[in-house]
Amino acid sequence: MFTCRLPRWRSSATCKPWQSGRFLPRVWERCQPPSRKGISTTVGQGQQVGMREKQVLEDLEVPLARRETETLFQEQPQAGNQYLEDALLRSYLKTHLPRKVLEEVNRDLERFGNRLLTEIKPLGWECELNPPVFRQYDAWGRRVDHIVTCSAWGRMKEIAAEEGLIAEAYERRYSNWSRLHQAVKLYLFSSSSGGFNCPLAMTDGAAKVIESLGIPRSLKNAFDHLTSRDPKKFWTSGQWMTERRGGSDVANGTETVARKQPDGTYRLYGFKWFTSAADSDVTLTLARVADAEGKVKQGSSGLSLFFLKVRDEEGKLNSIQVQRLKDKLGTRQMATAELWLDGAKAELISAEGRGVASISNMLNITRIHNVIGAVASMRRMISLSRDYACRRVAFGKLLKDHPLHMQTIARMEVQTRGAFLLLMEIVRLLGLVETNMASEQDQLLLRLLIPVAKLYTGKQASAVVVEAMESFGGQGYMEDTGLPVIVRDTLVLSIWEGTTNILSLDVLRSLTKSQGQVMAAFFSAVQQKLELASSTAKLEPAVKQTRDAISSLAQFTQAAGSKGAVTMELAARDFSYTLARIYAGALLIEHAARPDASSTDIAAARRWCNQELCPVATELENSSYEAEEALVDGALVYEGSPACGSRL
Repeated sequence: MFTCRLPRWRSSATCKPWQSGRFLPRVWERCQPPSRKGISTTVGQGQQVGMREKQVLEDLEVPLARRETETLFQEQPQAGNQYLEDALLRSYLKTHLPRKVLEEVNRDLERFGNRLLTEIKPLGWECELNPPVFRQYDAWGRRVDHIVTCSAWGRMKEIAAEEGLIAEAYERRYSNWSRLHQAVKLYLFSSSSGGFNCPLAMTDGAAKVIESLGIPRSLKNAFDHLTSRDPKKFWTSGQWMTERRGGSDVANGTETVARKQPDGTYRLYGFKWFTSAADSDVTLTLARVADAEGKVKQGSSGLSLFFLKVRDEEGKLNSIQVQRLKDKLGTRQMATAELWLDGAKAELISAEGRGVASISNMLNITRIHNVIGAVASMRRMISLSRDYACRRVAFGKLLKDHPLHMQTIARMEVQTRGAFLLLMEIVRLLGLVETNMASEQDQLLLRLLIPVAKLYTGKQASAVVVEAMESFGGQGYMEDTGLPVIVRDTLVLSIWEGTTNILSLDVLRSLTKSQGQVMAAFFSAVQQKLELASSTAKLEPAVKQTRDAISSLAQFTQAAGSKGAVTMELAARDFSYTLARIYAGALLIEHAARPDASSTDIAAARRWCNQELCPVATELENSSYEAEEALVDGALVYEGSPACGSRL
């Protein structure tokens, strides 16, 4: 819920309230402080744009003496049913879902869109206004380590169960389309969830790990709770991987030790430096198993995966001490903590030493959730920006009538469309894999596209939401409009679950491990999509640009292969961007080649393909990836600095 509270009003003389829905540009109104409403979320807009424009222009003619005002007033943007207003989403579902599935999913999403307006968005804003509080001691000095969350947070958990936001993917009532149905609901839910999308990501990841292990008898109860639709039974899961030495480098950063007990369970000892959703019911975590002499094996081969309950049957913490809550830039609605594990009882669920391999399924799921959050934040900000453009008057006309303003929003829209189709592609592929319907090419593509989509959409989202915030002028910078909340919460998406550089290197690993097969699958998939547009004349320029980019990419892979590891590492980020741009372009072209495609579908595809689709080839020509350039990088960064220079 992104509520818009106007700047603090001063009490003054009583006056007649202005007619509801009127937009009073640059006028001052004398009245009592308004209630904290927010960005209005009525289902129907009520007035047509033409009538609104007429009213706005009439208000501009009101003499200053008749404007009984003391503070700035601008009409706030409104958002309706997110599903009904998302033309790209609806056209995608219409194109891909079987008819009977589409009918049922369409009804569910329209109903869910209304629930978002009437119930979920207000709860989400309540979560923002009432972040978790850490109460370490009770009134009598006893340590309780209680993380206090608001009632709205608890209600979000109940709604997540009722809506099947995790269950939908595992019940598979729509076979391979179940995962896509779940992803769409999460996409609609994300920007209204008050941060609850984060614990759902980790819950989904935990359920996926347990399922991938064959749902062992000892974990059957946990799996049932994690995938339950019953609010009284539903559990959320944490993901406690980050320790003091850092996050992504778990092989060298994990210090937690697991000591085996006579009953076969383990006791964990260590410090978890960053634990998101610290109020969850259960968690998965990595630790090193100590041998009889108390020694542990270092490196990734020494890590094992454990499952533990956060509290015992009496509600007491499982030998866990909460040190403090993290003071974060965003996602403040969710409790993230530093925890000491002082003999926490846990169950070993992976083969000993196979912890990193066992969490790969979890990372895939949480990275997809990251993409969902990125696309959702872009869509939310554009939705508000375009509505505001129909209300705000500047220089004598509505913002929507300023060509430059509309060009700016249109550019954001094109980026969002490419990101959305990339998201839909990976969840479509995941659905095929989960139902044993995926071809070898599908599996290879999924392995490649998950890190590519995660890293690229994280960067896209940060750029788009900041640009969109600017479209509101000074109001975009006001905390109580709720817009800065969206920006803050979006900025984490390029960091969580692997930074851009870390994931770029992961993309390179996928090439190495598959011995180049993933690239063959990539080229084949793109070519197949372009063939669908071969008879659409208006798409010819986009198709040619994409084919040229593919050719350049193929030349790069051949040339870089002979230049050594340093070249590939330096090119990793640009290489990943290239994959994202080419594949998203092919998806936009495929969508625009449909028989019932709109002119805007075609425009989006053409505009996307007008950008530099293969930056990695351009930078190779510029010699940006030579070892000598790496030395220059270090010199540029550290010139004049007392810090140590680059070791390259």
